[in-house]
Amino acid sequence: MMVRRVLPTVVAGLVLAASAGPANAAPTGRLVVLGEPGAAAAVRAGAAAAGERRAGPDVPQIGLVTVRPRRGESLAHAARRIAARPGVTHVETERRMRLRALPNDPALATTDPVAGTLTSQLPSGTPQQWTPQREGFPGAWDVTKGATALVGVIDTGVDASHPDLQGKLAQLVDQQQPAGLRGPAGVDEEGHGTHVASLACAATGNGIGIAGAGHDCRLVIEKTDLSDASIAASIVDATDRGVHAINMSFGADGTRPASVAIKRAVRYAAHRDVVLVAAAADEPVREQGDPSNLLQPTGTGPDLDAGVGLSVTAATYADERASFAGFGSQISLAAYGAAGIAGSAPPGIVGAFPSGLTRFEQGTRPCGCRTSVGGDTRYGYLAGTSMAAPQVAAAAALVRTLNPDLPGREVVRLLKRTASRPAGAGWSADLGWGILDAGRALASARTIDRGRPVSQLSAAPGARAGTVSLRWTANDPAPEGVLASGVRTVEVVAVRLPDRRVQRRTLRAGQQTTTFRGDPGARYAFFTLARDRAGNEERRPARADAVVRAPS
Repeated sequence: MMVRRVLPTVVAGLVLAASAGPANAAPTGRLVVLGEPGAAAAVRAGAAAAGERRAGPDVPQIGLVTVRPRRGESLAHAARRIAARPGVTHVETERRMRLRALPNDPALATTDPVAGTLTSQLPSGTPQQWTPQREGFPGAWDVTKGATALVGVIDTGVDASHPDLQGKLAQLVDQQQPAGLRGPAGVDEEGHGTHVASLACAATGNGIGIAGAGHDCRLVIEKTDLSDASIAASIVDATDRGVHAINMSFGADGTRPASVAIKRAVRYAAHRDVVLVAAAADEPVREQGDPSNLLQPTGTGPDLDAGVGLSVTAATYADERASFAGFGSQISLAAYGAAGIAGSAPPGIVGAFPSGLTRFEQGTRPCGCRTSVGGDTRYGYLAGTSMAAPQVAAAAALVRTLNPDLPGREVVRLLKRTASRPAGAGWSADLGWGILDAGRALASARTIDRGRPVSQLSAAPGARAGTVSLRWTANDPAPEGVLASGVRTVEVVAVRLPDRRVQRRTLRAGQQTTTFRGDPGARYAFFTLARDRAGNEERRPARADAVVRAPS
C-alpha cells in the first residue's frame, strides 16, 4: 500500500516463506597447491623460490601447501603459473564455507493459518513470512548481514517500543509542521510507518516476530506530515545522516507537476550516492505521481541505465503484478506487496504493528489486519506498493555497504539487472525489470571491482653510469567480501628534473623490479601507476615516491 499525501484506506495483506539455499563459499585470497602425497617439501620449496608466500596449513600426508600469490598478482594468473610447475598436480582457489543457518524469527517457520484454504492464494504449508526466501534474501545474508547498513524511512513515524525494532533505531527525527503534530517520531498512530520500517530492518535472528530484509541494518526514521517541505527536509536530513538508501512509501497522484522542492531534494540525495526508492501508485494506472515519477520518469522504465532511483510496484505470490498496483513506463522493478488477488486471504504482507489501535483498525470498515506472530499481537497484514518498496531499499543498503565503491546509480542498475524474470524476458509494463532478487544482486555486487589499485616505488643509484635501480609493490585492495580483479600492469613514470621531461614504461604486474637508464648525473623523480584487470587506474600521487640522481 502506497500512502498518498492524504493517507488512503489501506488494503490489508499477508506474508512469507523460507529455507536457505546453499550458502556461497567465499574465497580466502589463497591458493591450495597439491603435489603427490609426501611431496609437500618439494612443492613448498618451489613456492618459496617463485616468491609466493606461505599463508596457511601444510598437510604433507596429501601433498598440500597453502600459499598467497606474489604481490600484485591475481589468483587466476598465479594458479595458471603454479599449475605448470614440475611436481604440482593440482591448484585450486581456496574457499571458506559458511554455517548453514536461517534466522529464528517465528514468522519464517510458522505456517500461515489460512494457507491452503479455499479462500487463500497461498499453497498449503506456506510460512507466515514468505517474501524473504522468494526474493533471495537468505542468499544475500550469506554474503553480508548489513551490520553497518543504514536505511532512511520517511513515513508516519514508528512505534519505538516495538520488540522487533529494539536496537534498530539510529535516529528518530520529527519533520512534521508543526513539530509533534501527531506525536513524536517514536510514536506511530497510523501504523503504516511501523509496518514499513519493520519490513526493511526488523531485528533478524532474535527469535521474535519477523525478519527484516536488511538483517542487521539500522533505521533513520523521518516522521513526515507528507507536505512537500516536510518530505524535502526529510530527504535532505536522512542524506546528511549518512543513510545508504531512502524509502518513500507515499506519493501524489500526478495531476500536478512535481514539487520543485522535492526535485531539488532528490537531486541532493542522488548526487551523494543515496539510493532512492519510492512506491508506485496503489492504483492500476500508468502515472505513478511524484516522487516515484522523479526517480523513473515517463518512458524511461525500459532503459536499464535511465533514472536516478527505483519506482517499485507490487507483485503477488503468483509472481504477477497485484491488481491494485501501478504499471507502465515509470516502473523500475517489483517486490512482493500482496499474497494474491484483492479480497483473497491472507490480505497482504506481515509486518510489525504498534501496540495501540491503528487507523486501519478504526472507522466503519476496520481492516481486521492485526495478527499474532509467536503469540505476540503487535503484527499485522497490509498489502500495497508501500510494502514492496522497503524490501528494495533494504537490498540497496546491503549492496552499498558490501561494495561501497559502487556509485548509487550503479546500485540502481544492478538491482534492475539482477531482478527475477522469465528467461530471455526484459522489461515489462507490469513488473518493470522483474521481481527483486536480493541474493543475485549481492552475488553480482561481490564481483564488481570499482576500487583503485595502489602501488609504492623505491629507487637507488644503479651500478652503472646513468642507471637507477627501481623496486615497487602493487596491490588491488577491495572491501571485505568483494573480489578484487587483481593488478594487471604497473606503469613506471620517470620525470627528469628540472625540465620535467617524462619517460614512461608499462610492465606486467608480476614484475617488481627494473633498471632505468637516464642521463648520467641527472636528477629524476619516480612514481608508479597501477592498473587492475577491471580497468581501474591508480590516482597519480601528489608527490613522487622517490627522487634520485643517476650516477655519473
